[in-house]
Amino acid sequence: MRFLRWLFKCLGIFIGILLLIIIGFSIYVYNVSDNIVPPKVADTSAFALKREHPEGTLYTIGDNWIRKNQYGLYEMYVSGKPFERGVKNGKLSQKLIVDQEIAFTQQIKQMIPSEKYLKFLKYIVGFMNRDLPKYVQDEFQQEIYGESYSAADSFQWIGTKYQRLLNYHAAHDIGHALQNMMLVGCTSFGAWDTKTNDGSLLIGRNFDFWVGDKFSEEKMVAFYNPDKGHKFMFVTWGGFTGVVSGMNDKGLTVTINAARSDIPMGAATPVSLVAREVLQYAGNIKEAVEIAKKRKMFVSESFLVGSAADHKAVIIEKTPKDLDIYDPNTDNIQCTNHYQSKLFEDQKLNVEQKNVSASVYRYKRLKELMDVNYPLTPAKVATILRDRKGLGNANIGEGNEKAVNQLIAHHSVIFQPDSLRMWVSTAPWQLGTYVCYDMRKIFALHGMQHDVDVADNHLNIAPDSFIYTTTFKNFLAFRKNKLALMLHQPVDTAEVVRSNPMHYDAYRIAGDYCKENKWYAAAVNYYVQALQHEVATTTERDAIFEKIKWCEKKMKP
Repeated sequence: MRFLRWLFKCLGIFIGILLLIIIGFSIYVYNVSDNIVPPKVADTSAFALKREHPEGTLYTIGDNWIRKNQYGLYEMYVSGKPFERGVKNGKLSQKLIVDQEIAFTQQIKQMIPSEKYLKFLKYIVGFMNRDLPKYVQDEFQQEIYGESYSAADSFQWIGTKYQRLLNYHAAHDIGHALQNMMLVGCTSFGAWDTKTNDGSLLIGRNFDFWVGDKFSEEKMVAFYNPDKGHKFMFVTWGGFTGVVSGMNDKGLTVTINAARSDIPMGAATPVSLVAREVLQYAGNIKEAVEIAKKRKMFVSESFLVGSAADHKAVIIEKTPKDLDIYDPNTDNIQCTNHYQSKLFEDQKLNVEQKNVSASVYRYKRLKELMDVNYPLTPAKVATILRDRKGLGNANIGEGNEKAVNQLIAHHSVIFQPDSLRMWVSTAPWQLGTYVCYDMRKIFALHGMQHDVDVADNHLNIAPDSFIYTTTFKNFLAFRKNKLALMLHQPVDTAEVVRSNPMHYDAYRIAGDYCKENKWYAAAVNYYVQALQHEVATTTERDAIFEKIKWCEKKMKP
């Protein structure tokens, strides 16, 4: 009896200490998650700048401007010191910043409908990002801070304006690392010398990033003339000054491709800001590598860097701990979502990525497409980026992750560094017109007084004829049902299968809807049919097998 009292006493003390630790840690997380302090700015005179509206879609602040072209792309030019650039960016693109945050938060709420879990997630993300300012250069902090003044007042539940915009620059990193969500499953490639029609360097990329259709509606082509470093242009969205696809005036290009990562335990430099620094301050591959080496990152990433100065492209492969360069030592290069360098090729996470994801299949298909299209031209690069088939031109359904064109791209870009030209896709996905921009002409404008085209429209690449077909119309019906399932709304199981009959995911969607409604026999039937088609990943195939087992158990008397 005495022993039991002693045991219960010890257990009580242990539980008490454990509760104190949990409460203390919770208080710490609560305090540090809202503790991001804005940078100090010596000159805030930019606040006095006024936005003018000369005509049409054109808005100006001095020689800085923004307009919307006939294809739906916003085009913006900003110049000056960091804080000044940010303020100008914010004042010119305020509607885009507000709209983008609304779209982003609405999609997050759809993905995570629980208010309690959203608040919990806010503090977890805040805790992970607690030291973020230490890893972001003061220049970029000042720019983001200047831009944040134009953010909406209605999202204080997430954080202050500055805290939110700074954290959004790390959203890509945290999102795909927390559960390897792979919201970014991109494809990029390059060719030069004998592999292009005129020997020039050509680079193509699909940025397959999806957080809701609204998020992709207001794309922006930004032209930056900073007070330090190189002039550059990049594809972006409201409130985002990081780079995922861009080229500078030295003909250096940067695109990013996600790789499999461990869950980050603390803050580091967001990938997009590493790419931004490379674009602004590197003129060749050597300088790009030196910058990448200096920065500690949250996650693993591939940077495909093209260089007019070096007349080739390489891939900088970087993890939170190491860095290596993949140089094929030939006149073409391919990049999907796995590493290829000697240092990382046999790394555990990389081997896992190759075994379970769609990356290797898509890589093989990319090489297949490049081989049959040599020598490449910008139009042929667009053809590759738009390809929806599987290996050997197999019909694997519309929107399969194994295809180069997954029909989810936020944007698609073609670079010709030797001539400082960039082609940017327009909706839907990469199927609309690719609009051509000549960097030299844009930076020679020195301001705009009239709402006129700034693109080289005579070099545009025409829309893909696929958008005029019945197959495309059917794909839109398939997507409607897929989104309905995500929102727990009614799904037309017959229509979703009929609209995309070669895509395993049509049967998976129908199966999941039947499973939700406890129609287990029908669900099993759909799941079995899904497995007879080209399933994108081993993970998804295993998940379907598990669903079949689960439904069969429920069917037993």
